[in-house]
Amino acid sequence: MEGNKVVKHVYLKVLTINPPKEYKCALFPPNLNSSHTSRREHTYHLDKGPMADRGATTMLIIFVVLYTFAPCSGANVKIGVPENYDGIFPWYLSKLHSLPGNYSDLVVTGNDEGIFGVDAQFLFALRPLDREKQPSYSLQVSFRTSEHRQSFTVEVCVIDKNDNVPTFIVESMRGSVQLGLLKGIPFMQVDALDRDDRNTAHAELRFRLMEQTPRIPSSQMFFINSITGEVSLTEEGASTLDPEMCGRYKLSVMVKDMAGRANAFFTSGIVTVEVTGNTWASPDPVRLQENLPGPYPIPISQVKWSGSQVEYSLEGEFPEMLFTISREGVIYLNAPLDRETQDQFQISIVVERPDGREIAKPVELRVMVGDANDNRPTFPQAQYHTVVKELAARGTEILTVQAADNDDPKTDNVRIFYRLVGQIPESPRALFRVDRDSGVISVQADSMEGTAPQYTLTITAEDAKGLNSSCTVVVTVQDENNNPPVFSQHEYGPFHIPEDAAVGTTVTAVLAGDADVRGGDSWQVDYRLESGNEEEVFTLVTDKQTNEVSLILSKVLDFERESEYILVISAQNPVALVRGRYGPASTATVSIYVDDVNEGPILSQSHYEVTVREGEEPGRVIATIRGYDPDSHPIRYSLQGDTKKYFSIGKYSGELKTVQALDREENSTYTMEVIAVDGRNSSLSASTLVTVQILDVNDNSPVLVGDYSWKYLCTPRWEDQALVLASRDSDGPQHGGRLNFSLRSDATVRRNWKLTPINDTHTNLSLNIPYLAPEVYTVPFTISDSSSPPRSTFINLPVTVCPCNVRGNCKMAAKQLQGMPTIQSAVGILLGTFAVIGTILIVVFVRLSYQNPKRPSKTNQERVPLKISI
Repeated sequence: MEGNKVVKHVYLKVLTINPPKEYKCALFPPNLNSSHTSRREHTYHLDKGPMADRGATTMLIIFVVLYTFAPCSGANVKIGVPENYDGIFPWYLSKLHSLPGNYSDLVVTGNDEGIFGVDAQFLFALRPLDREKQPSYSLQVSFRTSEHRQSFTVEVCVIDKNDNVPTFIVESMRGSVQLGLLKGIPFMQVDALDRDDRNTAHAELRFRLMEQTPRIPSSQMFFINSITGEVSLTEEGASTLDPEMCGRYKLSVMVKDMAGRANAFFTSGIVTVEVTGNTWASPDPVRLQENLPGPYPIPISQVKWSGSQVEYSLEGEFPEMLFTISREGVIYLNAPLDRETQDQFQISIVVERPDGREIAKPVELRVMVGDANDNRPTFPQAQYHTVVKELAARGTEILTVQAADNDDPKTDNVRIFYRLVGQIPESPRALFRVDRDSGVISVQADSMEGTAPQYTLTITAEDAKGLNSSCTVVVTVQDENNNPPVFSQHEYGPFHIPEDAAVGTTVTAVLAGDADVRGGDSWQVDYRLESGNEEEVFTLVTDKQTNEVSLILSKVLDFERESEYILVISAQNPVALVRGRYGPASTATVSIYVDDVNEGPILSQSHYEVTVREGEEPGRVIATIRGYDPDSHPIRYSLQGDTKKYFSIGKYSGELKTVQALDREENSTYTMEVIAVDGRNSSLSASTLVTVQILDVNDNSPVLVGDYSWKYLCTPRWEDQALVLASRDSDGPQHGGRLNFSLRSDATVRRNWKLTPINDTHTNLSLNIPYLAPEVYTVPFTISDSSSPPRSTFINLPVTVCPCNVRGNCKMAAKQLQGMPTIQSAVGILLGTFAVIGTILIVVFVRLSYQNPKRPSKTNQERVPLKISI
């Protein structure tokens, strides 16, 4: 396979006469060679049969090769044969398989040189073929059949063999290299030719640089491309090439076919390289005046590459097409320049081969733009604002204006002169001046007092050519505090104000005028109360818009305490006076009289808390309500809210007393209102609340709570069975507290019974012995409270003790009633008898059913007391 070409080899073994011992044929393309055979030819050995005799007429064993080959396209039959065959002739090439079985009169045409022939359907050659002489043959094979004569084309393609030595096209190879040429840029090319097939490796040439003479300044100054034969400089050659050191080099070059393989043919030659100088250098800087009149384009410089044909281009920071370069290296300016936009240009000039490869380092052209006075001076802002104090002295600098000119600062084109050309308002004139060279604006007048509050100045800036522009300067004359505030009168009042006037009432408003500019710090006035307001009864509130000050009442007045106020008010500016000082005119006196008003009584407390022990004797003073009248009028006291009349109060003394003994258990707290009325004006009054807390006294004994006549205890004693006894004490927790149960100090009682406390108000009563005879017993015990000394109650409690059935029901018979029985009692006795009989029967049957009956629980007995005490 070569490239995309496919080679098909078909081996056909045919008997022929006088077969040779050995048959050699270079049939295969070079890239089909195997690694263990020669790369120049392939040798095939034939088997020696019994008919092997040179004089015998045996058929030759041949190889028929069907080979797809470009020059053989379009043929019916394609045959590939190697050139320079040196075997036995005739040389049988292939059997013609296209012949039918009944053919006759076989003829080959197109064989002008008599090389080919046909024998028994076999195509043969009579002498070797030479591909370099003729690469292919087109033969017409015709034959006759029973019907008519037919023909087909046989294309014989001669397969190349490496039988030609490559040769240089030019015997004397010469070239020149210019200074400045970059590494790898070819400056000449070595050409060679090989007559073998160009589509095979036989004609695939490789170049090699064998030797350089002389070997200075480096032994590796040049490089040759092994495929193209292009000669260029190496890195060392490009950097050290010097015609003064060596102006000519001889290079020994070899060319080999077979892509430079070891068994290839080769030829050597000498290349002479002349080292030449170069005009490729940076041109001198160019200075151009801005705004040149033209016509454009204008040539400004030129460069020249002295070697082969090249192309030039420009690179740099400049607008497109502002600078261009011709094929001859002439650089043109195509439009006017503006120095203020860009005052210089750094242009890189690039030299390239026609294929776009850069061949040398770029050179630089510096273009400097000269200035023309084409810019008017301009101010950075159209309007300025500044301030001057009204007391500023003559020559005081207030502002500096500076205009800028975009022309070249190194020339006189940027020299600027300033002038004051206008002032609004115009009067008075000559207030300000501007320095002609520096632009400093200063005060020209001796004083600015009495002038307008603001002036607008027009300033112009002009250069030497007369180009100018202007700006406005707004000058504000700043007021200075040279006038103190002055009251219009020295005394104000007297003013009358009732003593019941509400806090926040305005007594009066006064004003201290200031001759300084209204609204400024010099005009603003700070007022202070210098004397007469030590208790801070009054305060001052200033209106910043008018400078008027209001005298405001800030505390409640009391005629009885103070009936007259003499206030001294001072007025000053918040900033210091520049001239003068504050005098009597900046101080005023305000006289105020307090008018008496009949006031209501005042109670010393808004709420009274009183405690009284219960049971106290009536008539005891428990509290005294204190009140006073600012006008020293008598006060009358009365009670409201005491609906049960438990208390009384002294009409004039305010003494609060109990009318009857109080019981805490009936009511523990009393709340009432005490009214104090002015003795001369009943519409004037005051009130206060009085809360009376009744203190508990241990005046109640604890009592037993509940009905226990229906309850009973079982005998023999059941575990955990008890009567829950509840008690109560009407006194508070201090005296009631925990209630204690204790049995009477009797040995029998304490042996038979037991009291077990549950909580503060309940206890358990149970049997203390395992068995007690059935009967109704009286259990004596005492209930005591926790006070000191305690109060006690003695109790004799009847308790029924009876035998019980398995369900815990009492089985004790009812006692005989005294006196004559009634119908109800008879019926009751009868029913009771039946109940006892029924109970006995039930017990019998139950015992028969259960051998080991479980002891019933005391679910029918009360065990746990209620959480809420009774």
